Amino acid sequence: MQLSKFTDYALRVLMYISRPREIPYTIAEIAQDLHVSQNHLVKIVHFMGKQNWIVTTRGKGGGIRLQPEALLLRMGDLVRILQGGQPIVECGTPPCVLRSYCGLKGLLDEAVEEFYQKLNQHTLAEAVEPIQRAVSNNAYPAIQLLNV
Repeated sequence: MQLSKFTDYALRVLMYISRPREIPYTIAEIAQDLHVSQNHLVKIVHFMGKQNWIVTTRGKGGGIRLQPEALLLRMGDLVRILQGGQPIVECGTPPCVLRSYCGLKGLLDEAVEEFYQKLNQHTLAEAVEPIQRAVSNNAYPAIQLLNV
């Protein structure tokens, strides 16, 4: 299964803003640090605000903060919502001639469900724990990106 860019970037934003600090994060700052287009982030932040995962404040001194309860969200539920229910395989477009006697779609759907269930064994807090620990030890003051 491949995550959409929307899902990938949204998870990165959630992890990035999980680092506590006095002032809110800005889209411009996040875009620069994560090397992501501001236009993409505006859509993602808007969506996450509607989900009540983040708190957004407009105007001078405004920005984005993580809703504290978001740390309790299950990773599988987050990914499922961000992915928007996209099927792993589309049998109808174009119509597949094997559809009437194919068992592959059922197997793939089952595997995707197991993927979400496995992710649901963990919360967002667990995913960001190494970041939180490193920040508190001053061992990792900023997120470093590697170009591989």
